[in-house]
Amino acid sequence: MSDHAPTSWPSWIAGRPVTDGEQAVVTHPGDGSVVGTHQVPSAAQVELAIAGAWAAQAAARATPAHQRAAALLHVSQQLQSRIDEVAQLITAENGKPLMWARAEAARAVSTFRWAAEEARRFGGELQRLDTDPAAAGRAGIIRRFPHGPVLGIAPFNFPINLVAHKLAPAIAVGAPIIIKPAPATPLGALLLGELLAQADLPEGMWSVLPVANDQAASLVQDPRLPVISFTGSDVVGHLIQDQAPRKHITLELGGNAAAVVLGDYSSDADLAWAATRIATFGYYQAGQSCVSVQQVMVDRSVAERLIPRLTAAVLALADGSPWDEATVVGPLISEAAADRVEAWIQEAVDLGAQVLAGGTRTGTSIAPTLLAGVDERARIATDEVFGPVLSVQVIDGLDDAITRINASRFGLQAGIFTHDIQAAFRAHRELQVGGVIIGDVPSYRADQMPYGGVKDSGTGREGLRSAMQDFTHERVLVLTDLAL
Repeated sequence: MSDHAPTSWPSWIAGRPVTDGEQAVVTHPGDGSVVGTHQVPSAAQVELAIAGAWAAQAAARATPAHQRAAALLHVSQQLQSRIDEVAQLITAENGKPLMWARAEAARAVSTFRWAAEEARRFGGELQRLDTDPAAAGRAGIIRRFPHGPVLGIAPFNFPINLVAHKLAPAIAVGAPIIIKPAPATPLGALLLGELLAQADLPEGMWSVLPVANDQAASLVQDPRLPVISFTGSDVVGHLIQDQAPRKHITLELGGNAAAVVLGDYSSDADLAWAATRIATFGYYQAGQSCVSVQQVMVDRSVAERLIPRLTAAVLALADGSPWDEATVVGPLISEAAADRVEAWIQEAVDLGAQVLAGGTRTGTSIAPTLLAGVDERARIATDEVFGPVLSVQVIDGLDDAITRINASRFGLQAGIFTHDIQAAFRAHRELQVGGVIIGDVPSYRADQMPYGGVKDSGTGREGLRSAMQDFTHERVLVLTDLAL
C-alpha cells in the first residue's frame, strides 16, 4: 500500500456500492500521508441501509446454512489470496507495523473460516418431554433465531479482524448487520464489503457505513437495530447503555491487563520467556490493544532477576517506521493519542515513578516505556493507557496478585506465569476477569474462544459461537402425539 497511489473507496448501502456525495480522507498515523478517500453516506443513504436491514430480516433468517457458510468461506479465501495487500492496507490506515498487520490479516482469514464452520453446526437441540406422564408423546425442538438486525461498532486498533468479529457471526446466524467502522480506519471494513458483495446473500443483509462518530447516537437509538455489538472505550460503551437501555448490547471495553510472574517461575529459561513475552505483548500494536500487558506483577523472590531482563527486552524492541520489516512498535493512531499518553507518563513521573526504559516521544510515536514505582493515584495505575507503557511492581505471592488485580475496575484477562497447577486453578476461581492465561501473557486470544470481560471491561462475549449465541434467542417448537 505504501508504494501505491491513494485509492477511492465506496461505502456499501444495503449491499450496494455508493460513490456519490461527500468524500473523506484517510491518512497514515505516522507521517500524515494520504492513504485513500471514501464516500461518506448521507442521511438518506443511512436510512436506506437501516430500512434495508429491517426489511431483510425474513430473507436473511431463511437463508440456508450452506449459503451463509459459503459466503463466509468466500470472504476467508479472498482474504487469504490477497493477504499481503490486506496487511499493507492495515498498516497504511492504522500504522501498526507490517509484522502485526500480517498477523491480523491471518486472524481475519481464520475468523471468517471459523464462522463458516459454525454456521453449519448451529443446528439446535431435540429434547424429550415425556419425562412426566402428562407429556407422553411430546418432544421439543429448540432452535436459535436472531433478535433482529445488528449494529456493529468497531474500533481503530484492529480495522479488519474486529470488524470480522461482528460481521461474521451475524451472517452465520442469518442476522442483518450494519457496520460502523472507526473514522480513522474505515478502509478495512470497506474492503470486507467489497468481498461480501461477491457472495450470494439477500439484499439489505449488510451495510458498511463509514460515518462520523457524532452520527453514532442516532444509529444506537434507532429501534430497527435492536442488537448492538460495540468494541471500544468504557466511556462510550456506558454511554451506549444509557442511550439504549432496552436493547440487547454486547460491550468489549478493554482494561489494564496484568501479567503476574510467581516465585516458582524461576529458572533462567522461565524468566527469559516471561521477559520476552511481556515485552512483546506490552508494546504490540503500540499498546493499542485491550489485552496488551499494562501491569507487571513480579514476586519478590524473582524480582531482582526478572526486572533487569524485562528492561533489557523492552530496550531491545525496534521502534520506528511501520513499513520497516524489523519494526515491532509503531506510532499511535493520532497526535491526540500521543499527547494523552505522554501526559500520563509525565503524571506518573511527577508522582514519583522511575523510568526504566523509554519515556520519550517523536511525533505520534512514544518509545516503549517501562515504569517502576508508579503511585496508585496515577492514571496509568488505574485506567487503560492504550499506549506503549508498562508499569512493574513487586508483589508477595498469589494472594497479593489476586487482591491487586481484583481491585481494578476492569476485568478482561490476566496472565499468570506459574507451573503450580493449584495456583492456576485458584487464579481461575478467584480472579474477577473474563479469562486467565497460564504460562503466558493476558494478550493471548484464540478467535474461536469466548472472549470478553467483567466489571468495566464489558458484558457479553465475542468469539464466533459465543457471538452467534449473543445475537440470537432460543425458540421452542413442541411436537405432540409422537411415537418416541
